[in-house]
Amino acid sequence: MTLLRGSHNSMIKMIGKNSKEKNDESRKAPRARGSETLITLKDITKKYNLYNKKEDRIKEALDPMRRSFHTDFFALRNVSLSVKRGEILGIVGRNGSGKSTLLKIVSGIVTPTAGAVNVKGTVVALLELGAGFNPEFTGMENIYFYCSILGLVKREIDAIVEEIIEFSELGRFIHQPLKTYSSGMRARLGFSVSVFVDPDILIIDEVLAVGDEQFRKKCHERMQRFFRGGKTILFVSHAVESVNELCTRAVMLRGGELVAEGPTEEVTTRYEQYLYEQQRAHGNVVRRV
Repeated sequence: MTLLRGSHNSMIKMIGKNSKEKNDESRKAPRARGSETLITLKDITKKYNLYNKKEDRIKEALDPMRRSFHTDFFALRNVSLSVKRGEILGIVGRNGSGKSTLLKIVSGIVTPTAGAVNVKGTVVALLELGAGFNPEFTGMENIYFYCSILGLVKREIDAIVEEIIEFSELGRFIHQPLKTYSSGMRARLGFSVSVFVDPDILIIDEVLAVGDEQFRKKCHERMQRFFRGGKTILFVSHAVESVNELCTRAVMLRGGELVAEGPTEEVTTRYEQYLYEQQRAHGNVVRRV
């Protein structure tokens, strides 16, 4: 699981042309939300060059006529967005819509082709399962290893390690090599480490889809504690129920573009309608064939 922690308040300069009420009563309680904007994205575009053959990349680099041997693929196109302190922003969209790319840009893993991003505060990102941990280390060793990468000293890690282990529910497996863990166990460990290092911004990409119902409930409750404590969360999920339950606002991406933004259930309803239309269109094609 990729975990990233950073503290930055810098602007990535423009690089090229920019072309129903909540059922959970706890969400109605006062929260530590503020007017300070922690994340600002302006006209973010991310373009990748796609090559049909490996040698096309070399041919393009060496071609004296500067001919192009690639096609442009826009993972994101002119996306503008701001997130305030204490918000839980849900991000929905089909696979390939640009959700993960957006999270990687916010967390600093990927640089936009064009646009500006400004992020204030410490960031922890849970992205790809299993990435970043050492498979030869035990769960315990990975806790110390990763917390140290995230900037904690041994004394600070000692103070939270028992809470991390208890939350992860790994029990005696905490002393076993990570390579013996299932994907769900790795997800538990990664999530547990991330929430106990106390970041200002927590970024989660589908991690809560792994694990049993009891653990997902614990994750939801922990995220609510983050929210009440004034933390900011970006949450990507295909599970509309989870987005509705957890998030205070939502956005929808389609084909790399931001096509909807607003109250959570309005956005997820539009997303479900879009999915239904896509399935119906596909079904019509199948019947005609």
